Parts: sequence; C-alpha cells; structure tokens
Amino acid sequence: MAALVAAIHVFLCYKQDVDGRNKSGHDAESVEQRMTEQWNKYAPTAARRHGKPGRERRPSSTTIDIHSHVAVPAAAACVKPHLDPTTIALTHFADAATVALSQKQEADIRSRITGYDERLADMDAMGIDMQLVLPAPNQCYYTVAPEIAVDAARLVNEGLAQYVGKKPDRFVALGCVPLSDGNEAARELERCIKSLGMKGAQILTNVAGRELSHPGLAPFWAKAETLGALIVIHPNGFTHAERLRRFYFNNVIGNPLETAIALHYLIFDGVLERHPRLKILAVHGGGYLPAYCGRIDHAWGARSDSHGALPQAPTSYLKKIYFDTVVFTTHQLEQLVRVFGADHILMGTDYPFDMGEYDPVGHLAECNDFDSKTIAAIAGGNARALLGL
Repeated sequence: MAALVAAIHVFLCYKQDVDGRNKSGHDAESVEQRMTEQWNKYAPTAARRHGKPGRERRPSSTTIDIHSHVAVPAAAACVKPHLDPTTIALTHFADAATVALSQKQEADIRSRITGYDERLADMDAMGIDMQLVLPAPNQCYYTVAPEIAVDAARLVNEGLAQYVGKKPDRFVALGCVPLSDGNEAARELERCIKSLGMKGAQILTNVAGRELSHPGLAPFWAKAETLGALIVIHPNGFTHAERLRRFYFNNVIGNPLETAIALHYLIFDGVLERHPRLKILAVHGGGYLPAYCGRIDHAWGARSDSHGALPQAPTSYLKKIYFDTVVFTTHQLEQLVRVFGADHILMGTDYPFDMGEYDPVGHLAECNDFDSKTIAAIAGGNARALLGL
C-alpha cells in the first residue's frame, strides 16, 4: 500500500542520518532498542476507566459509526510510481521508532481495512450496526499530477462502491475527490453521489499545502452545497512538523492541529458564510478549535485583520459543523454536547487504526450528562438524519 511504501522510504532516509546520534538527539543504540520493543494496541482507550462493554449498554435503535476507513489496493498500485513519499506529512515527519511501528500497523490492519470478516466481528463486539466507510487518509492523493489524482480517485470510489455493495445492510460510503483541481473534484463528487450511491466525500485538511478555502476550490464547495453532500474533513499529519517527529507527535499533536487550522480558514475566509447549507463533519472532535473557540470570537471583535469581512462572530459558523466522538474522555465529549448541541455530535471510531476508539457506545454510556435519548441520537439517530438513511 502507498502508506507502507512511504513509511519504508522515510525509514531509509532516516537511517542515513544516524551516525552515532540521530537528529532527535538520541544515540543510535537507544533508537534500535526502542524499535525492538515496539508494541501497539487495538483496544479500549487508556484515557478513561471502563465499565460494562458498550454492546451491553447500547440503545435498541440502530447504531452507526460515522468514522471508519477502507483501503483500495488497486488505487495504491496505480499511484505508487507517481507518489513522492516525502510529500506526505504524516510519514515524512517521523523518527525511526514511529516509522517502524507504522509498518507494523500496516501489517496488523491489512485484512481489517480491506476485508469483511474481522471487521464485522469487531463491529458486533463494539455494538455497531452500521459503519460509514471513508477512504484511508493516505488514499486522498493530492500531491501527484492532476491526471493521476483523477484516475486514482475514480479507482478508490469504485473500490468503495464494490465494498459497500457486498454488505449494504452494514456499510455506506463517502468517496474521494481529486481536490488538487476544484472542477475535477466537483465532477467526481457528483459521480460519487449520482452514479455510485455515496453520501458525500472525505477530504484532507489541506491540498498539498493549500488551504481548503483557496479560491480554486470554490467549484467543489458550491457543488457540495447543491448536492447536499456530507463532507468529512480528516487530517493526515501536520504539514510543518519538524518538531513533531518523535513519539508519534505528528499524529498525536499534528492531526488535531491540522483540523483546527482547516476550520479556521473555512470560517475566516468566508466559505461557510457563502455556503450556509454545507454539511461538514470534522473528525476527532474537531481538533483543538472547539475546546478554545472563544478565542476566535475575541479576535474577530478586537482586531480588524481578524474581523475581515465576516458579518457574524466566527463561532456562529463553527456551530454549524458536526463533530465525531473520537475524543477519548467523557469530560471533553460532554463539553462538545454542551457547547454545540447533541444533534451535532455523531459516534465514531477511526477504525481500524490504533488511535481509534474501540468502545464507542461505552464512551457515550459513561457520560453522566447524557440521558437515553441523547445516547440514542449520538449513537445513530443523528447519523441517520445527516446521511438520509
């Protein structure tokens, strides 16, 4: 898969820099020792205490995971000769230990991210009836030539449509669009919805370094609003992560930072003002912005350069965004509901990655602020309404 090729490339480049001490300031022996002791888990989070498994406390209504991933090997094979791995932030800004563990994860999840049996067993164990499947983030190919990106997006979407078509009672899909060209992205989004039966598209938080509010993407946003498409914004590492190479920080810190930056630009550059009917979901609880959203209103009211041409306070646009529940702690999930409303929060897992939530219904059940109606809405009711199921 493309991500594995990228990880190997970064690992080899990194090893060339090791000469007694690596560029993070740790000697080569300690790096090798860390690599031989590598491990990761696909299990309930260490961020909170767990009671009964969520499947034992699930609502009787349909439960839907709004955030999971499926990979399409045919698209990876198409792109492989054209992809420069150093253009992929998550794999480029990584030390040897992270590269090695990412390679392990590639092998761990291959059958789950492409097949059915283990995934369906895991869904049953978590108490999940349906999943919205999104492209693997590394299969949003924004750094290859536009004509390659168009072909790859079509392959991803045809692969996802086939995947869903074999189990339509358990899966529904969002597609991939070649966002390096706003017009091509608009065309592929329309094909996803009208020809392939998808509900929208997943996009990354930037397009080869360009913001999602770039004028060249205007046709895509207009088409998404016209079609009533759900657009899920997903990060794939911070683009300037020189300080985030160690400890998997370009995922741990970089991913929520990327989402926060993307949302800032969509708001302050007026995309959400111009397209008030857009349906956007920001994964991982929206990154850092929802937890510190008062700062954008303060800046808008305090400075002309932050106020710009926005007629309303920035949080009035932020409150139109939907967020998933992949925040790991009950207090942050409860705060999301308090600030943005239970109707704008949807249950997610980020399956099948190790940074995912493997007891999503239990997470809801452990929130003292949530009554049964709220749990049922977040666990599936909101997704049914948003997706038109």
